[in-house]
Amino acid sequence: MSLQPLMIAAGLTSDWSFKIALIMIASNLFVMVVGRYTIQVRGLGPSIPVAGLKGFGLPELLATTSLGHVMGAGVILGLSNTGLL
Repeated sequence: MSLQPLMIAAGLTSDWSFKIALIMIASNLFVMVVGRYTIQVRGLGPSIPVAGLKGFGLPELLATTSLGHVMGAGVILGLSNTGLL
């Protein structure tokens, strides 16, 4: 099985730059803030005692940063394909 059809369907992407890093960081921070207030059952795993995030543990951090990366990749691909990035 060849991967060429998948590579063609992916379209053009931008090379890594400071703008792309800022978009990914902003996406992760946005989802972490939203997740902090919307996750109803918190604190089931090991906690992270940084920056006063009581009740925001490792499972919440992994979940929000995973969603943040998915959202960031979508934003980067969308901006790249429209020519804005």
